[in-house]
Amino acid sequence: MITLLPKSRAAWLRCGAIIAVLAGALIYRNILSLWQLTEYRPKDGDIVFQSLPHMDLVDAIEGISNSPWSHCGVVVYEQHRWLVVEAIGKVQKTPLSLWIMRGRKGHFEAYRTTLALPSGDEPLHAALNHCLGRPYDLHYAPGDDELYCSELVYDAYRDAYSVKLGEWQALGDLNWKPYEGLIRSMEQGVVPLERPIITPVGLTRSPLVNRVYPRKM
Repeated sequence: MITLLPKSRAAWLRCGAIIAVLAGALIYRNILSLWQLTEYRPKDGDIVFQSLPHMDLVDAIEGISNSPWSHCGVVVYEQHRWLVVEAIGKVQKTPLSLWIMRGRKGHFEAYRTTLALPSGDEPLHAALNHCLGRPYDLHYAPGDDELYCSELVYDAYRDAYSVKLGEWQALGDLNWKPYEGLIRSMEQGVVPLERPIITPVGLTRSPLVNRVYPRKM
């Protein structure tokens, strides 16, 4: 029989403790996600917003737009399950429960259009499906070849229903200066101050949407 040396035993205990903490965090986030899904009643076409885990780009998106939101997507119901169509890495579909768990502390908000859309959900599904697989736009420039998250939402509603959710803003009108170094590193040394951008929080400010989760008190 092999007897572990004290140092090895201590190392195994540390590993076990780390695994236990990670498992506990995962279980907590799963429970939180499931609990939120009992409170939130999704509807096809809802727009959901979250804060992604901290990194330079995520912090810049939130800081430049002066908001907690760095990511968003559109909720769809397909094959008896709720999914989020999102531009992250590429345009793809993610189960809503997993989408919620990805966000910081599992927190998210959902907004719903106030428009009467007589054509139903099919046009929106078609517009979103048309974008699947397109790469993420790290330059945040208008155009259909590459898409970022809030641009995907804006374009899908525009193409499906000829409506404009939110207003585009020039980068120079946003809080870009604290993030000038990162912007220059991504734009080959320049800061495109005239470039129009639609931010996640810009979508929430549209008069055509209302927040449905969490409910306003």
